[in-house]
This record gives sequence, structure tokens and C-alpha cells, in this order.
Amino acid sequence: MAEVGQEGRALLAESAVETYRAVAAGEPPADDAALAELAALQLVAADPYRPGHHIARDPRAVAQELMTSALADLTATVARITQIPAVEGLATEYDPHRFYGGPGSEYLGTPALMNSRIGPLTDTATQEVYTAQPGEPADRDPEILRLGAERTEAACRRGVRVRSLYTARVAEHAQAAEHAERLVQAGSEVRVLSSPFPRMVILDRQHLFIDNLIVDGAGAHSGWHVSDRSAVMWARAVFEEYWGRATPWQALHRASVDAVSTSRQRSILRELEAGQAQKQVGKRLGLAERTVTKELAALRDQLGVRTLYQVMIWWGRTPERDLP
Repeated sequence: MAEVGQEGRALLAESAVETYRAVAAGEPPADDAALAELAALQLVAADPYRPGHHIARDPRAVAQELMTSALADLTATVARITQIPAVEGLATEYDPHRFYGGPGSEYLGTPALMNSRIGPLTDTATQEVYTAQPGEPADRDPEILRLGAERTEAACRRGVRVRSLYTARVAEHAQAAEHAERLVQAGSEVRVLSSPFPRMVILDRQHLFIDNLIVDGAGAHSGWHVSDRSAVMWARAVFEEYWGRATPWQALHRASVDAVSTSRQRSILRELEAGQAQKQVGKRLGLAERTVTKELAALRDQLGVRTLYQVMIWWGRTPERDLP
């Protein structure tokens, strides 16, 4: 059987084995190519006393020489492998200046996975924590809210700039409003927006968390962790655009004290004013169609009018249009 050499190739072909056997027995070799192969391995040498003939060398000595050479090559390879981390370590010099951010996106299929990734990165943030939460305010576990507020307070103490963007309807939900107020007291910047905006979390201009829009049939609140630099910075620019349109939390309180309409009702009226059919408004705002109908009926009662047409006339003239 032939011996296996480097890269899985036979060190000795079957014909070379047969040729060595012939040379060792003093017989003339029949295969010149196999003879050349044996000579390259120094298993045979030209007979100095008989021109045109060859003599066999001790294969044990040749094997020892091959082993010594292979061990030297292996030692050099291992030494080269140990130097690879130094090459990879140059990424710290490359990353701040690169244009291509790399294959940086990972699907996180459950809220638990999302939170387990966002939490530690938030706790170690040193520059910015930007969050945009467009969801309808609802009662939440007080313990979860407490932990979230404490995390924000800790970030503010570290000198991190914390910005939180919420739907304007947060101001009309007692628990959510109390939470927002606590964030403001901790040093966070809080603003509200009445128009739709995307959910996102941006940490230190390096990490972006967004809703899942790719995997069909995925569970609710699954999402993606994106670390590609160009994508993260693009999302940050989008956040800044929405932030610039939003109303600061403190200003919202002062402006809406005597308002007739609620934030939710104003969002509905803006959609109707923009030409959306009443059936489509709920889809755009994440509300059930019956909720839209109920809110419009409540506003009619509050204004003392009978028709949606009369409501829209009021809306066109009221300063409440400027409220979020």
C-alpha cells in the first residue's frame, strides 16, 4: 500500500514501491518515472561503480530524515498560527475608519433574546442610548419598569446621553406618564410624537436593534441586532429626523392642560386630514377600527357636535393642531 504524504497525496506510488523492491534485489528497474520519484526521496542513488545502475538506500534513515523535515515544517506552521491573533487585532485600527461595516446582522427570535442582548450593551454604553418606542401605552409589570428606569439612571450618571422617543399617547396613560417623568428626572431627554415612527434602539453608534421585517411567521417582538456601521449610522440619522419633529416632554404638559382633544384623537384627525379613509386610519396607527370610531364619537360629544364634518371644521381652526 502506498504511504500518504502532504495534502492527502501518496508519498510513494505503487509503481515506486515495486521499483524500489527491484533495485534492492539488484534487478533492473522497469519504470523510469518511478525511479526518478525514488531518487527525489533519496531512497535510491546512482551506483558510482556501475554507470546506469542504482543502489537502494536504507529506508529507515530516509524515513527519519523525512520525519525531521516534517516536524520542522509543523513547528513553523504552529508558530505562524500563534501570530494570527495579532493580525486580527488590527481590526481595532481598521473599524473606526472602515466604509464597509461587515456582515453585521443577527436575528433574535424572541423578546427574551432581544432583551438579553440589549440589556448588557446598554449597561456598558459610554456615549449614547437612543430608543424609539412607538407602541400603544399599556399597563406593564412595575418591576420591569423599575429596572428600566434604574438602568437609565445609571447611564445618565455615567455621562451617557439618553434620548427616549414615545408616542404622544403616553402622556394620557398614568403608569407610562409616571415612567417618562422618572426618566426626565434622572437626566434623560424625553420627547413625544403623534405621527407613526419605527421602533429602534441605538447604542453608542455601534449597535442597532429593530423589529423583524424579514422572517415570516416569527413571534411577536422578535427582531434584529445590526452592527454594520453604515446601517447603524443611517438609522441614527432617521432617529434624529423624528426627534427633531417631536415635542419635549415638559412642553407637552404645559401645552395640553386645557386641551379638549386627546393625543390619540389628534392622531386620528391628522390621518383623516391627510386623506386617509376612516377604515385605514386604524391600520396606520395600530388601532382597532372600533377604537377609531369610539374616539371620534367621544370627541363629537366633547365638542357638542353631531357629524365628523363638524369635527373637521373645528380641527381646521383650533390651536390644538399644534399639539402632539
